[in-house]
Amino acid sequence: MSTPLSRFRAVALYEGISYLVLLLIAMPLKYMFGIPELVKYVGWAHGVLFVLYVAFLAQVFFTERWSLLKAIVAFILSLVPFGTFYLEKNLKQEEEAKLMQQREKQVA
Repeated sequence: MSTPLSRFRAVALYEGISYLVLLLIAMPLKYMFGIPELVKYVGWAHGVLFVLYVAFLAQVFFTERWSLLKAIVAFILSLVPFGTFYLEKNLKQEEEAKLMQQREKQVA
């Protein structure tokens, strides 16, 4: 996790996991079984991760010179269940392609 993009990818993954835990475990426990305690802790963790996601998104927007559209799509994907997983996968592929190009330039 040495680059801003790799740190953003990691936060995106954890933010997505926390969102799913909140939606699929904590909320049903609260509203179906009357056990609200987990929502407090998972919700807090998810909130912190979401703030980190937005902060790292801003950092990547500037360091990687993303277009405004790409940044907006990345933000919207954080609101959709499984969206951050899709984003993380695509960013990983982009990062690997960039590394391959750099290696090819070094060899040539």
